[in-house]
Amino acid sequence: MKPASSTHDAATRRDFLAGAAATAAGLASLSPHVYAGGSDILRIGLIGCGGRGTGAAEQALNADKNTKLVAMGDMFADRLQGSLQALKSNKSIGERVAVKPDTSFVGFDAYKSVIEMSDVVLLTTPPHFRPMHLKAAVEAGKHIFAEKPCAVDGPGIRAVLKACEEAKKKNLAVVAGLCWRYHRAMRETMKRVHEGMIGDITALQCTYNTSTPWKRERQPGWTDMEWQLRNWPFFTWLSGDFNVEQHVHSLDKMAWAMGDQYPVRAWGSGGRQVRVEPVYGHIFDHHTVVYEYANGVKLFSACRQQSGCKNDVSDHIMGSKGTCHIDASNAKGSVVPLGSDKVLWTSQSGRRRNADNMYQNEHDELFASIRAGKPINNGEWMAKSSLMAIMGRMATYTGQEIGWDMALNSKEDMTPPAYVFGPLPVAPVARPGVTKFI
Repeated sequence: MKPASSTHDAATRRDFLAGAAATAAGLASLSPHVYAGGSDILRIGLIGCGGRGTGAAEQALNADKNTKLVAMGDMFADRLQGSLQALKSNKSIGERVAVKPDTSFVGFDAYKSVIEMSDVVLLTTPPHFRPMHLKAAVEAGKHIFAEKPCAVDGPGIRAVLKACEEAKKKNLAVVAGLCWRYHRAMRETMKRVHEGMIGDITALQCTYNTSTPWKRERQPGWTDMEWQLRNWPFFTWLSGDFNVEQHVHSLDKMAWAMGDQYPVRAWGSGGRQVRVEPVYGHIFDHHTVVYEYANGVKLFSACRQQSGCKNDVSDHIMGSKGTCHIDASNAKGSVVPLGSDKVLWTSQSGRRRNADNMYQNEHDELFASIRAGKPINNGEWMAKSSLMAIMGRMATYTGQEIGWDMALNSKEDMTPPAYVFGPLPVAPVARPGVTKFI
């Protein structure tokens, strides 16, 4: 670990905010703690300085005016410096970006120093590192924002569940980056489902068909490890595959609709048809999974990352009285009665029609809960929704039926042999029917 330089490479927001005072002094009076050497300033540390991390830091600073960003850590100095400059130049929060060269850290151990200097840590690295960083933050007694998903394998999920249980005992916040749970219109939609507007749930469908995201071609001088880290979405050990890293949003909405009940088994198919070049690592480009619940309800899940194809990001919750349709493109939910095409109810707020920013909401509620001494802990459903996605990947990679307990207790550990910049062979592409469950 070394300092970075510029040259080196289920309460609502309203419920919480109603109890918070409008001034910093008022906020401080609500807090049972003091921070930053006796002041009421909450020191924020950012671990993972990509686009999502930079956005999370901005949202955290906007959530509470009595905060400062005091430390940053990333694997690469160029990523850290780019993020730092973007945050400093942001007119709304730049004056509270207090990161200096000696509080900027690069390397595999950078997270340790960031955690030490912070009251609240933002964990936004590639998902592989989340269990390690979350465990360290809880052990250090820090509040946490953890981006989705929270792990890529069974051992990681088990570690996260244990850490989040310890966070409860320590009265620490753990807010998940599964941001749809913080979207007010989506909360209204799920409220209608839970109140029985569509009757008993009989089946579910979620689809996340989209184009290929960014990719980074390998550059001269990059080791295997550096290339995989810089191109992390395309390596299962880092991202979990895109049905885990991205489609987890849709799966979490389905878990939410089911009252945080999770499926007992899953089976499916998937493969790599279009994205076959080395820059795309070894992950699949499509997955289709059927999840079955203990009561017999089935969830039909599909996701695809193939450019030039029809996109569809939507969810459908079928019930004995009607269907709830969720269109993620405009963040709207609607209910249609059985046997009719007339809309019975629709949410009044969509992503593009008001200021209901779910990314901001999750940070608003995180900081308000800390100030109120009632920290949110999303740990259990964050981990289980992540496991649901991992379970689906296990089913598509192996071609076998995978049970919930099988996935949770899996011995497949994707940790690399060593965290060093050197050789790291790319794992073979999974072959359903050949790849074994571990």
